[in-house]
Parts: sequence; structure tokens; C-alpha cells
Amino acid sequence: MSVLVTGGAGYIGSHMVLELLDAGESVVVIDNLSTGFKWAVAEPATLFVGDAGDEDLVKAVVRKHGVDAIIHFAGSIVVPDSVADPLGYYLNNTVKSRALIQAAVDTGVKNFIFSSTAAVYGNPKDNPVFETADPAPMSPYGSSKLMTEIMLQDASRAHDFRAVALRYFNVAGADPKGRSGQSTPRATHLIKVACETALGKRAGMEVFGTDYPTPDGTCVRDYIHVKDLARAHMSALAYLRQAGATDIFNCGYSKGYSVLEVIRAVKRASNVDFPVQLSPRRPGDPAAIVAGSAKIRERLGWKPENDDLDQIVAQALAWEKRLSSGLPPNAA
Repeated sequence: MSVLVTGGAGYIGSHMVLELLDAGESVVVIDNLSTGFKWAVAEPATLFVGDAGDEDLVKAVVRKHGVDAIIHFAGSIVVPDSVADPLGYYLNNTVKSRALIQAAVDTGVKNFIFSSTAAVYGNPKDNPVFETADPAPMSPYGSSKLMTEIMLQDASRAHDFRAVALRYFNVAGADPKGRSGQSTPRATHLIKVACETALGKRAGMEVFGTDYPTPDGTCVRDYIHVKDLARAHMSALAYLRQAGATDIFNCGYSKGYSVLEVIRAVKRASNVDFPVQLSPRRPGDPAAIVAGSAKIRERLGWKPENDDLDQIVAQALAWEKRLSSGLPPNAA
């Protein structure tokens, strides 16, 4: 049996492929390479260049490789972009996810793990926020992910099909062995942007909003190491293979850091005091959002191993230096 990873050539997906291969799983990847890279798909995983919303392609891959589980990462993820292009986000994140779910049902794939987001909560009244909170997305990005969660729940009621939606908080860091990291040009992840600025790839960086109701006025987020997130998917996969019921789990550390705290961590790691411009708020950004993570710890037995901001930043910076070296990123 094999695991199909959609978006497996991207940042989180490539780490998922590594985690699956390290565990001895057979892995196939579908990625259109719009933001991913062929080199990021570790051997011996098999890459099919195509769209995760192409039902014919998905069905052919599932049947050829005996896929018993799908882990779905493919999608668009930039909140401000979703505000500017809502229909594009509903197409890529919702319509294509519907096609993928249909292909899974039609080919008898019973286990499905979905890359969801804390953006479904919007600006929560209480932090940490738990899975029982009412969803209130503030952006088309969050809404597009919530719609897919609803489709998965409905499909699991109608078919022999089980799904876990993992609501990610802010994913950061790089593979501790240096095999993969955030490599997307013009990425908007805070730690990525700060590391690029520290290394001179950017003349400076912006902080969007300094008047939020937080200790220092900047947004507060829960940063989860990408390897711990991949391990959460492994826990979800084991749960589903043991006939676990369709469910939703937060993925975070229950600890928040402000934008300015993260920037100071990058300055410490790089020993560079790079310029930071204070700018107005962006649309769709909640003031603070921190994960209530008790459920995934108790139900799936997941335990974080990399929940240290300085370690996360140091590994992200090391990966950024690797990208700057001019060598193939996966070179020895």
C-alpha cells in the first residue's frame, strides 16, 4: 500500500514525504509545481506532475500504486491574496478539494488527512482556542478551508470514508537534517522573510500593525515546527488506519509569540540588526491566535519535540543560508 501526498513538492508536503519515507512507507506525490520543486521530493517517492483536482489523474495514481491514504496539502495559502482573489482561492482550495475527495470515494480510499488552518477561527474571543470554538473565518482563505472540512464531514457520513482535518497554526523551521525547508520565492511567512532580510536578500521587512490589543501591539501567533507538524500527520494516519472516526485537531504548541519577539529571535540567531519598517494592519489578520492542543495530545498521543523558538529560527536560518550558497538545496 502507498500514501498519496498532494502538494508533496512544497514546503510542508516535502517534509511529510520525508517523514513517511523515514517510517518505511511507500509514497507517491501529485504536485503541479506551481510553488513546489522537483528536487524537494525525496527519493524513492514517485512524483506525478499534475493537478490534485484532476480526478482522472488521481484515480489512475491510486489504482496503479495501491493507495490506501491521501494526505492533502495542495492549495493556496496567502491570506491577503485570498482577499484580493477570493474566487481563485475557492477554486484552488475548495473546488479542487471536492474533486480529490470524489476521486478518493470512487476508488475506495478510506483514509484522508486534510491540511486545514487556524484561519477558520478568525479572531477568537479566547486564547488558546479549542476545536469546540465556533468557526468565524475573516478571509476567503479561511472560508475555503472550512468549506472543505464540511465536505469531508458530510462525505464520511455518506460513504465508507474517514477523514482528519488538522488545523495548522503558524508552520516554521526546517528539516533538522537539512534536507528540506521553506524555499518558495516571495514567501510571506514571517520567519522566512526575517531570515531573508538578515542575509541581505531583502533590503528590509515590514511589521503589519502595531496597535493590536497584545502586549507589544503586534500580532501574536503559535509557531509549530514543520517536523512536529509532519509527525502530527503520522499520528493521524495511524489513527485512521485503526478505523478512527472523522475528526478535527489543532496543531500548535499552546504558546504564542508576537511579531516583534520573532524578529528579535532572528536577529539573535543571525547577529544582524536588520531594518524593520512599521506599517498599517493588513486585511484578514487576527490580533492573536494560539492553539488549544490538548485534544491532539490526548487522542492521538502527539508530543512536540521541537517547541523552542530559537531552535526553530536557527534551523530556518541555516536552510536560508543553504539556499543562498548556490548549490542544489538537497546536495550533500
